[in-house]
Amino acid sequence: MVRLAHRHSFQYRVWRGGVVFDQALVRYGIRATTARGRDYADAGRRPGDGFDRACRADGVAFDRSVQTERQVGARGARGGGRMNSDRRPPTADARSQITDNRQRVAGICVALLAIALAACASAQTSALPKFDTGVDPESWATIPAGEFLFGQQSERVKVDYAFEMMVTDVTNAQYARYLNRALADAKVKIVNRQIVGAYPGDAFTGYRHEKKIEAGDKLHLVVGAPDLRIVYDGASFHAKPEYANHPAVAITWFGAKAYCEYFGWRLPSEIEWEKAARGTDGRAYPWGDAIAKNQANSYNSLDPFERGIGAQGDTTPVGFYNGKTYAGYATRDAQSAYGLYDMAGNVWQWTGEVYKGTHYRYLRGGSKQNYEYNLRVWTRNSAEPDYYAASVGFRCARGK
Repeated sequence: MVRLAHRHSFQYRVWRGGVVFDQALVRYGIRATTARGRDYADAGRRPGDGFDRACRADGVAFDRSVQTERQVGARGARGGGRMNSDRRPPTADARSQITDNRQRVAGICVALLAIALAACASAQTSALPKFDTGVDPESWATIPAGEFLFGQQSERVKVDYAFEMMVTDVTNAQYARYLNRALADAKVKIVNRQIVGAYPGDAFTGYRHEKKIEAGDKLHLVVGAPDLRIVYDGASFHAKPEYANHPAVAITWFGAKAYCEYFGWRLPSEIEWEKAARGTDGRAYPWGDAIAKNQANSYNSLDPFERGIGAQGDTTPVGFYNGKTYAGYATRDAQSAYGLYDMAGNVWQWTGEVYKGTHYRYLRGGSKQNYEYNLRVWTRNSAEPDYYAASVGFRCARGK
């Protein structure tokens, strides 16, 4: 049993205090009603235009304060208003110099653009580095029963049972092996190049904006999706060799849940996930209260897997940030208090709850497309259960 001290309603706290902010653009929701209940780092911000709902697009970092800028040259615009009417027009020589300068700037811009495009093309086609982190993705960690500090406001929460959680996210190699077994056992099937499986449906209350999740076959993954690192050769699935020990991504909530349940496990609850990530001392990150660029796979973390201009980067092997040095890149050990890796950054992780009055599912941990402060353990995100992206993965829990 999980209970909150002071008899707070967990569901109320979820909706009131949940700040959703991801550069992967899953779904945003700043729901706090007071400044105290809102994360100071996210206050006054919104997603980029066109990304205000669940979608399947990854994007660059839109994490910035919202500002309404007037058109350049308008009165009151930043950088000055219109020119005064009594200002004299430029001379012919001045006009010629202005034209030359503009042409020179245009030439520089074209050259820079060509360099940028070439760099991006090279980055996309270059071989992905391969590193053995020494962290076993088959290992589990025990999370003891007891109280811990939950959420940004550090409320005391008690988990009345011990449980286990995977030390790392599920890898592409693990998920590929599961697909082959589940297909052979008729637990999933391929329909129109989609892996689907049966789902019993959700209770529907008719709340505003709530969608009804009917019983039936639900999407687990799209075979051949650009973000998927698992290949189907017509007979069996296998992980792309360079991504074998990276977290499995482009898996929906249905696909993550099916994986865990196939082995008799489950997706962790949000409270279980946060305790496993945070320990008992109220720390902001799994390892403490501060973060360095070489401590988690975040936006512009400068690790060997970042590619292209804009530092979008890629996933890192599970357990990559363990204090080892890879190709000159020295990592810091980023284990949680209970020995779990990648509980901050790399990929968002699905959690298991199905809350009353909403069809959304919730994710924890932040991803490679988040700034460091959005990797804090209380940050959460949400998406529809059939959402999938290169920044979303999962791990399993067991025992209760």
